[in-house]
Amino acid sequence: MTEGQREQSSDAPARPVGRPRQSKQALLDAAAAVFVTSGVDAPVREIAAKAGVGVGTIYRHFPTRAELVVAVYRHQVEACADAGPQLLAQSPTPEAALRAWAALFVEFLVTKHGLAGALQGDNSEADALHAYFVDRLVPVCGSLLEAALESRHAAASHVDAYNVLKGIGNLCIGAASDSRYEAATLVQLLISGVLARGDRNEGVQE
Repeated sequence: MTEGQREQSSDAPARPVGRPRQSKQALLDAAAAVFVTSGVDAPVREIAAKAGVGVGTIYRHFPTRAELVVAVYRHQVEACADAGPQLLAQSPTPEAALRAWAALFVEFLVTKHGLAGALQGDNSEADALHAYFVDRLVPVCGSLLEAALESRHAAASHVDAYNVLKGIGNLCIGAASDSRYEAATLVQLLISGVLARGDRNEGVQE
């Protein structure tokens, strides 16, 4: 008997779930939090406890771990995408918004660790998720970067939004296995360099 079968058999009988949409969002938030601390292989019981539900509720929404991981990934992508305009509207400066969003993006990358293994080699699913990630987040990063450069009266940087995201991702590699490695600090230095490059470009044009 698999872990999922054992956990499902110990849960209360299935019953209708009230407010299904809100319930599902709460499960995704709980799963994302558990993935950060325990990885994508965390026991389903831990996610259920975090969400305050029985394990059967998890399985009714997400019959397999791969489905749960993919749903969390998409949920986090949407949260990152939505945060961009909100931060731009609420932050004291566009640069502050860009830096806050970059920090949020680093947190998102932590929840992504182990995705490939959870998908059990499903390259088509992984490719589709990568395309979804790029389509949703590159424009958001681009808007924040453009606003930050404009606020500094700087020209457009030679580093575009796609490469900024790629650079952040590369800086985060290995962070989970090395407690001394400060990816968040290095990402902020990357942002400083991109913005400073824009300032230099402006100087050359003048």
